[in-house]
Amino acid sequence: MSDSPDSASEKQRAEHRELAPAGFEGESQELDPAYERRLVRKIDWRLIPILSALYAISLIDRTNISVARTVGMAVDLELTVGERYSIITCIFFVPYILFEIPSNLVIRRIGPRNLLASIAIAWGAVMLGMGFVKDWGQLAVCRVLLGICEAGFFPGCTFLITTWYRRYETAKRMAFFYLSALVAAGFSNILGWAFSLLDGAHGIEGWRWVFIIFAAMTIGLALISWFLIVDFPDRAKFLSEDERRAAVDRIQRERGDALPDQLTAAKVFKHMIDPKIWGFGICFGFSTMPTYAFGFFLPVILSGGGYDTKTSLLLSAPPYAAAGLYTAGIAYLSDKYRQRALFLCISCTICFTGLFIMAYTEPLGVRYFGSFLTVMSAQSNVPAVLAYQANNVLSHSKRAVSSAICIGMGGVGGIFASLVYRQADYPRYIPGLMSTVGCQIVIVIICCINTLYFRSQNRKADRGEVVIEGNPSFRYAI
Repeated sequence: MSDSPDSASEKQRAEHRELAPAGFEGESQELDPAYERRLVRKIDWRLIPILSALYAISLIDRTNISVARTVGMAVDLELTVGERYSIITCIFFVPYILFEIPSNLVIRRIGPRNLLASIAIAWGAVMLGMGFVKDWGQLAVCRVLLGICEAGFFPGCTFLITTWYRRYETAKRMAFFYLSALVAAGFSNILGWAFSLLDGAHGIEGWRWVFIIFAAMTIGLALISWFLIVDFPDRAKFLSEDERRAAVDRIQRERGDALPDQLTAAKVFKHMIDPKIWGFGICFGFSTMPTYAFGFFLPVILSGGGYDTKTSLLLSAPPYAAAGLYTAGIAYLSDKYRQRALFLCISCTICFTGLFIMAYTEPLGVRYFGSFLTVMSAQSNVPAVLAYQANNVLSHSKRAVSSAICIGMGGVGGIFASLVYRQADYPRYIPGLMSTVGCQIVIVIICCINTLYFRSQNRKADRGEVVIEGNPSFRYAI
C-alpha cells in the first residue's frame, strides 16, 4: 500500500529535521536564538581578539617612526633636511597599495592562519632591521619592505571578519577589531618613550631601542597567532560539525554568500569596475588620511607648539583612549538603527570642527582639545566605512576585491597625509589641516550621493524592476 501525499510529506519533513544541525528547530528550520547567541559569542572570542592584537602591533610598527623621530632619530639620520621625513613616511604606502589585491585573492588558497601569521613575522623582522640602519636611505628601504610585508594583513582581516557575520552585526565587530588596536597604538607613544630611556644601553641609541623592542613583541605575538587565527566559516576547525553548519547557514539565509564562489579573472575585473566600490574606497582613503596624519605628526605638532618631548608623547595618548569610547558608541548606534552613511557624516562634521580649532585657535590647550575631536571622529570612520562597504556587496570574490581596494585607497590617504603635512609648514601645518577638512567634505558628498542612489535602487527592487547584486532579496544598506 503506498503512502498518501500527506504521509509522504510528513516523512520528508521528519528526515529534514533529522538532518538539520543542532540548534535548528521547527519545520521552518530557524536557528534557536539562545543557541545562536552562544555560537556568535564563541566565534567572537576566537576570531576578534587575536586579529585585534596583531592589528594593534601593525599600527604601532608603521607609526612608531614618529616616536623615534621625536627622541633622536631625526638628528642622527638628518631627517629634518628637506622633506626627508615626509618621504620616509610616504614611501611605505606605495608597495602597501600594490600588493593588497593579490594578497586577498590568494588568502583562501593559502589559508588565513598561514598567510596572516607569516606576514606578521616578516614585518617584525623588517622592524628589527630598522633598529640598526645607518642612514636615512637604509631607513627608506626598510619602510618599502615594511609596506610589502604589511600589505595583505588589514584587507585579509577585514575580508575574514565580514564572512563570519550578518550585515548588521558587522559594525560592532569591525569597531572592536579596530578600536582595541587604535587604543593600543595610541598608548604605544608612551611605551616608545619608555623604551627610549634605554638610550646608551649596550651602546645602542634610545630611538633604536624603540624599533628593536617593538619588533621583538611583533615576532613573539605572530608566532602565538599561528595557533589561534581561524579559517573561513565553511572550513573552521574550532567549531563542531553542527556549529559549522549553523554558522554557514545563518549567513546564507541572510545574504546568500556564505560559501565561496569561483574566482576568475573576468569576475575580478567586473568587480573592479563597479563604481560604488571606488566610492567606498575614496571614503576610506579620506578617512585614513587624518588617522595617518595624526599618527605621524601629533607628537611633532605638540612638541612644535611648546610641549617638551616627554609631555608631547604622553599627551598624544589620551585622544586615542577617547577615540576608543567614541568608536564603540558610534558602531553600536549604527548597528542598532541600521544607518551607515548618517553616522559617517556626523563624524566627518565633528572631525572638521576639530581641525578648524587646531588650525585657527592660539591657546595650546584649546588646540589640544581640537586634536581630541579630530582623532575621535576620524578613527571611528575607519571601521564605519569598512562596515558600510561590506554591507553593500555580495560574494566572497567581490568582498576580497572590495576590501582590498578600500584598504588600498587607505594607503593613498597615507601618502596624501605624508605629503601635505610638510616640514616647511612646521609646527602649525595649516595647509595639511585644511586639506584634511576637504577630505571630510568629500566623504559627506559621497555618502549623500550613495544614499539617494541606494534608496532609488531599493525601491526599484521592491517593485521587481531590478535585482541588486544578483540576489532578488538583497537591499542596499543605507
